Amino acid sequence: MKRKIYELVERGSFGKKHNLYFDYFIASLIILNVIAIAIESISTLNTNHLKIFKVFEVVSLLIFTIEYLLRLYVADLIYPRKKKINSIISFVFSPLGLIDLFAILPFYIPFIIPFDLRFIRLFRLFRFIRVFKIARYNKALKLIVDVFKERKTELGMTFFIAFIILVIASFLMYFIEGKIQPEVFKNVFSSFWWALSTLTTVGYGDIYPITTLGKIISAFVSVLGIGIVALPTGIISSGFISKLNKSKVSNIICPYCKKEFEHTCDLKD
Repeated sequence: MKRKIYELVERGSFGKKHNLYFDYFIASLIILNVIAIAIESISTLNTNHLKIFKVFEVVSLLIFTIEYLLRLYVADLIYPRKKKINSIISFVFSPLGLIDLFAILPFYIPFIIPFDLRFIRLFRLFRFIRVFKIARYNKALKLIVDVFKERKTELGMTFFIAFIILVIASFLMYFIEGKIQPEVFKNVFSSFWWALSTLTTVGYGDIYPITTLGKIISAFVSVLGIGIVALPTGIISSGFISKLNKSKVSNIICPYCKKEFEHTCDLKD
């Protein structure tokens, strides 16, 4: 029974139709929840159909809660550990586990903290996190997550270099422009905002240098920004190409044992 539940709640790659039906149902429910949250922002519709939204919210949360409890039940199959409690902890604090938890948490917070309703409303912002639950049921989103995981070291180095450039540019611009424009470059943090918008080549125009040296530094940071912004794009692109090529190879089936092509087959002889 536990194996069947595991195959049901995990993404439907077990060759059974009811696995896929479950995936489609949960994915559709997530999309409907996001649409409902967007429609609720229209005051007239929210007022006229408040009961419908409430009923849909309750039914959706009950389904998501049952799904979450089922995943806790089969946590030892998802994250095999010596002790069941360790498997549960591994699932709860996994990225998808946290998303599942925060997706249902806003519904139960008022029962735990029945005071200061304005504070409780903040937790309703977590409702939008349900949209990330669909990553478990969508191959394209899963591919994006896998690429970021594989290239996290390269991306981390790129962002670290960008951060160092931002910090240096912020301090330089503060000391150069701070005396000339004290109301604009008030502190290093104001300069950091300028550096960020310049490095990313956005250039809002709300804060800019007026001294010659400041303009030279601004031009230099802008040129650097073209290369820095392009680096993550190239890293992610190469990750996608590599992942897609691996996927094509893994789809080749051995004619002897019907398994994936990249393995040693003993049935050939």
